[in-house]
Amino acid sequence: MPTVSTVTLSGTTPPPVAMGNPPHHMATNWLSLARLPRSRPVSGAAPCARLRGLTPGQVGVCRSRGEVMESVRKAAEMVIEECQHQFRNRRWNCSTTPHGINVFGRVMNQGTREAAFVHALSSAAVAVAVTRACTRGELERCGCDRKVRGISPEGFQWSGCSDNLSYGVAFSQTFVDEPERAKGMSAGRPLMNLHNNEAGRKAILHNMQVECKCHGVSGSCELRTCWKVMPPFRRVGVVLKERFDGATEVRLTRIGSRTALLPRDPQVKPPAARDLVYLAPSPDFCNLDPDNGIPGTAGRRCNGTSRLAPDGCELVCCGPGYRAGRAEVVQRCSCKFSWCCSVRCQQCKNTVTIHTCRV
Repeated sequence: MPTVSTVTLSGTTPPPVAMGNPPHHMATNWLSLARLPRSRPVSGAAPCARLRGLTPGQVGVCRSRGEVMESVRKAAEMVIEECQHQFRNRRWNCSTTPHGINVFGRVMNQGTREAAFVHALSSAAVAVAVTRACTRGELERCGCDRKVRGISPEGFQWSGCSDNLSYGVAFSQTFVDEPERAKGMSAGRPLMNLHNNEAGRKAILHNMQVECKCHGVSGSCELRTCWKVMPPFRRVGVVLKERFDGATEVRLTRIGSRTALLPRDPQVKPPAARDLVYLAPSPDFCNLDPDNGIPGTAGRRCNGTSRLAPDGCELVCCGPGYRAGRAEVVQRCSCKFSWCCSVRCQQCKNTVTIHTCRV
């Protein structure tokens, strides 16, 4: 059965936050760890206190679980890279602000589907980065998941080093969810963020993979030993991007003494735990709005040969306002393999047509 987020009601529901009036601290400000130089420590009592992007509760986690914080820094880098890859052809392309702790700008302040995606991707990235560190033996408190043992229904032997996803998920819940739980859960936005955080972690859980090794004479595979591994983070990004496209707009609804996030359209079924939910419609992202971290689409490259694709010029440029030009590009060509062991290529110049949104 589909599930909905519920919570006991206390007080009235606050109005939605305006983009021009951001709250004091956004739950995704920890992503600013990606801006820190590698030489700067991100663990220890004094360094943790100086990390401006963390809430007081996250500073406490940093102090008590310091060995994990390097994985959190890596997760922040993963979020920015994957977000920009998944949205590279959209009007909003996960562009980052030049400085400050709000990496994606004030566009994260409203409960839009873009904010939903970033929250889901962020919680997933922390779970993945911490789990990877467990598997590599970089953390003292965890290692491989040794609970996966015995014979599978398919007849292979569970063995090897299965990814300890339960540890990574638990830390993600402790660290990423902390800002929402600290605010109290009587308002729509904390409930929205917590739902999407969990949806991000479920994108990993529901896409776990099995890797196997054959044992036997001449690789006959008389016996197979297998272990569970997480999907590539790119796969997690693809899944969450699909959830973004099918996200459900919800509203905070009183049900007796509780509140729940239910679809704004009563004809739509309640969102499942794996679905993304959002509270507010998105801006069009067409025009430059530096105050809110929206760069606009002027000067963006687009696909002039497609009208309906997401990267088509009419969609990216918010209408037919684009121009075509020719540019010379240098590409590798006439590549040959040389024994042993290199590939040698020539540099060829080609003239291509490029389309860009009008300034």
